[in-house]
Amino acid sequence: MIQGRAHKFGANIDTDAIIAGRYSGLSEASDLARHCMENIDPDFPGRVQRGDIIVATDNFGCGSSREFAPLAIKGAGISCVIAKTFARIFFRNAINIGLPLLECPEAAENIESGDTLQIDLSSGEIKDLTKNSIFQAASYPDFIRELIAAGGLIEYAQRKLAYRPGKDG
Repeated sequence: MIQGRAHKFGANIDTDAIIAGRYSGLSEASDLARHCMENIDPDFPGRVQRGDIIVATDNFGCGSSREFAPLAIKGAGISCVIAKTFARIFFRNAINIGLPLLECPEAAENIESGDTLQIDLSSGEIKDLTKNSIFQAASYPDFIRELIAAGGLIEYAQRKLAYRPGKDG
């Protein structure tokens, strides 16, 4: 279960708005986090708190295939991103690092900045506790939930490779 405060953004938030190209030399999530979303909301890095949730409308993460864009979001403490739609390469990059994304047009339209949200990734249910509303996103298949719970693709693969049937249970 995820719970946090919503930060609302609009449509076509590209990877340069998420983290400017001038920071491409940074590799640590904590360093990237200090500049996350600053091109469209300069106060965001100082305002965001661990567990918060980004909500956007259409085509979140469009633009280049910068792998460090979802890393900046995760490093800032964002626990989930909800949008009407995501750019496919951004979606894959986010899942690969264990950052959950939910496509839910109704939630993206109705949730406002400051709303407190509760998300159940196993069912795809999004509750807006501020407005007492419930929205339904598609749930992830089991292996994607396992990948997110592991912290990303690398950690997931390491766990799978370390498991030895017969010896480990």
